[in-house]
Amino acid sequence: MKIYTKTGDSGTTSLFGGTRVPKDHIRIESYGTVDELNSHIGLIRDQEIGSHYKEILIEIQDRLFTVGAILATPPEKEVLKSGELRLKKLGIIDSDIELLENEIDQMEESLPPMTHFVLPGGNTTVSYCHIARCVCRRAERLAVHLNHIEPVNEITITYLNRLSDYLFVLARKLSNDLNADEVKWVPRK
Repeated sequence: MKIYTKTGDSGTTSLFGGTRVPKDHIRIESYGTVDELNSHIGLIRDQEIGSHYKEILIEIQDRLFTVGAILATPPEKEVLKSGELRLKKLGIIDSDIELLENEIDQMEESLPPMTHFVLPGGNTTVSYCHIARCVCRRAERLAVHLNHIEPVNEITITYLNRLSDYLFVLARKLSNDLNADEVKWVPRK
């Protein structure tokens, strides 16, 4: 498989199913941002963190490839000529969201309750988590925007929402684990 095809030189690209769209199409922005998020999560995984976190992050990266495939498939191409669903074996399922929720609950058990917003930072790894959280929120907003134009499976948007929550709690947990300062945001009076 060649890396360059020259088919995108005119500013278009193919979605799953072959439909060509401009590279700035909202669908491309959506799955492109998910790809960006996946790269940021890879950066977190490359840090000196516990093996359990790394295992969960690999699972999340795998799921993000699925989210990208879902977002790269226009509704009219979801069903093959045979009547079978194109992404039949892929998909985000309830247990994917439950995994994130269980991980959030587990991490929060050992953290002090939040009483203020937290300023991102305190440790490079924690900062990477906050950057990934922000990119995840952008991916979610773009998926919602796409959903206003063409239907997006609701569970895909829910997954992105829960993932941003997970990344926030992971940042707090790693702050705690790494003895990093968690600076509270206290508004001026």
